[in-house]
Amino acid sequence: MTRRKAPQAGAAPSDPATENFRQGELLIAQHPLFNPLWRRAYVLRDKQRTRCPENGWAVVASNGTIHVHPTRRGEPEEWAYALAHCLLHLGFDHFRKPDRLEHDPRHWNDACDLFLAAFLRQLKIGHPPIEMQAPDDDSFGADEQRIYSALEHGRRLPAHWQGCGAAGPNAPDMLFVATPPARYSYGKPTDWPELLAVGLTQAVTNAVLVAGGELPSLNSETAIRTPAQRAREWFISSYPLLGALAAAFRIVEDAQICQREGISVAAVDPRSREIFLNPLAGLDAQECRFVMAHELLHVGLRHDARCQGRDPYLWNVACDYVVNGWLVEMNVGALPQIGGLYDATLKGESAEAIYDRIVTDLRRFRRLRTLRGVGVSDILERGLPDWRDLGAGVDLDAFYRSCLAQGLEYHRSAERGLLPAGLIEEIQALSQPPIPWDVELARWFDDFFPPVERIRTYARPSRRQSATPAIPRPRWVLPPDWADGRTFAVILDTSGSMSRATLARALGAIASYSLARDVPLARVVFCDAATYDQGYLRPEDIAGLVKVRGRGGTILQPAIDLLEDASDFPPEGPILLITDGYCDHLRVPGGREHAYLLPEGRSLPFIPRGPVFRIKE
Repeated sequence: MTRRKAPQAGAAPSDPATENFRQGELLIAQHPLFNPLWRRAYVLRDKQRTRCPENGWAVVASNGTIHVHPTRRGEPEEWAYALAHCLLHLGFDHFRKPDRLEHDPRHWNDACDLFLAAFLRQLKIGHPPIEMQAPDDDSFGADEQRIYSALEHGRRLPAHWQGCGAAGPNAPDMLFVATPPARYSYGKPTDWPELLAVGLTQAVTNAVLVAGGELPSLNSETAIRTPAQRAREWFISSYPLLGALAAAFRIVEDAQICQREGISVAAVDPRSREIFLNPLAGLDAQECRFVMAHELLHVGLRHDARCQGRDPYLWNVACDYVVNGWLVEMNVGALPQIGGLYDATLKGESAEAIYDRIVTDLRRFRRLRTLRGVGVSDILERGLPDWRDLGAGVDLDAFYRSCLAQGLEYHRSAERGLLPAGLIEEIQALSQPPIPWDVELARWFDDFFPPVERIRTYARPSRRQSATPAIPRPRWVLPPDWADGRTFAVILDTSGSMSRATLARALGAIASYSLARDVPLARVVFCDAATYDQGYLRPEDIAGLVKVRGRGGTILQPAIDLLEDASDFPPEGPILLITDGYCDHLRVPGGREHAYLLPEGRSLPFIPRGPVFRIKE
C-alpha cells in the first residue's frame, strides 16, 4: 500500500496501529526537509510483500521503496523517526558502495545508522524507539566513511548495543536491489541527494520565515512549496498569458490518486479545474513549468470541446504536437526528459490538419505516449464544475475563453515576449462567437447559386397604375435560361442511427435556402442498405412531401456512383451529403464539389475533402 493521508472527520475508524502510522506519516510529509524525499519514496505496508523483519520498524531499498512493518504498534513520533531514518539513507546516498564494502556490508550499514542517529539527534524530529537508540558517542567520526573505517579497523561498539537501524536488533535496514519497480520507472533515475538539498533549502527558508513571523510554524502544511506550486506562482506573477488560468486551477500532487487514474506524468480535468502532477515522475522546476503550461493551454484553447466526435486519444496527440511546438518556440520551461510529443517539421500546422494526417497511420500513432501515458488522453472528464466559484451566469467555456483572451492582452501590453502567430490566431478565433451551422450552410449555397438577375418584359404587362391607365408597365421576370444547370444533389443517410430531429432540421434548412436562391429542383437520393433515387424534387417538396424510406444500414458510395453515371445531372452540380458519421468510407471524384452535414459531436471515419457543417441539436 502506498502512503495515505490522515483520516478526515467522519471517516470510518481504523485500528490504533494504522492510525498512529498515518499520523507519523503526516509529520514527515509536512516537514519541509523531508517532503521532497517523501514525495518520491514508495511506502509498502503489506503483510504479503513487506521485507521488514518481525522485530523491526522499517527497511529501505535502493529503489526508493520503504518496507514498513504492517502491524507494529508505535507512537506517531516513533514512526516519524523511523521513516526519517529510512529517507535519510536515500538522501545521503548511502547505497553507493564504498571501498571494501564487499568484505563487510554490515559495517557500512552500522556506520550509516550511527551517522543518522547523530544527525537526527540534532534535528529533533520525533523520538527514537528503544530499538533505535544509539550511544551518545561522537568519537567514531564525523561522517559515514570515518565511522566505517573505524569499524573496519577493529573499533568495537558497546557490548550491549545491537544496532540503531530501523530493521531491529542485529538486522540491516538497507536493501540493495537491482532495478526500481516497473510502474515507477519514468526514464531517469531519482537523484535522492538533490532532493535532500531541496529539502534543506526549504527548511532553512521556512525557518527564517518562521523567525520573522511570516509563517505560523515550521511544520505548517502551507510552508511546503513544491516545484509545481512554484511553477504555478511563476505563471501568476511573471507570465500573464497563462496567469489567470493558473490561478483558477488547483494542483493535485498525490501519487496514489495518479496511480488510480493511470497518470504517469500529468493530466488536467477542465470540469473540476484540477491539474494532476505525479510526484513520482521526478520533474524539476523547469519541466514543471512546461508541463503546467501544456495542460493550461489544453484547457484555454478548449481542446476538449473541439474534439467534435474525433477519437479523443488521437485528437489529444494532435493537440500535443501543436502545444509542445509553441512552448518550445516560446522557451517556456523545458521539455521533460522523460519525453514529449514534439516534431519540428509540424510547425505551423493546426491540430485539425495533424489529426487528419494521424488517422491515415493508426498503427504508428496508437503507440505514442501523452503526458498521461501510452494510448490515453491527458484531458480528463472525471469531475463536475464548482459553479459557485465561477459566478452567476458564467459557464466554463466562457470562463476559460475569457481567461486566455485577457492573458493575451496583458502579455502584449506588458511586452512579456513574442508569441507564435498560430497561438495568437487560435486565441483570437476563440474570442469570436462561433458561426451557426445554418449560416455556414447558407454561405456554401451562395458560392454555387448566385442571385439571378431579373429582366423587364412587356410580353405580359403588369396591371396598370390607376393614375396613368394608358401607360403599360413592364414586369420583372427571370431570364429564359435561368434554370439551366441550377441544381444540386442531396444524398440523405436514412439508416436507423439517424435521428428524426436531425433529418427534419437538415431538410428544412435545405428547402428554405433552395427557395431563397431560386433553385427550381434538387436531386434527392436516400441511402441505407440500398439506394433509393427520388429523382428531382421541388424545394418545397423536400421538407414536407418526401417520405423517407429504408432505415437499414449505411452505404453511401452507390449513391455517389449513381449521380456520377446519371446523364441528367450536370457535371458541375454540387453534392450535399447528410449523415451521422456511422457510414463506410466513400470516395467523391476529385472534380465534384461536395460538403457534409453532420450532427454536432460526430465525425467521419475518413478524411473529408469537402467542408463539414455540424448541425446543432
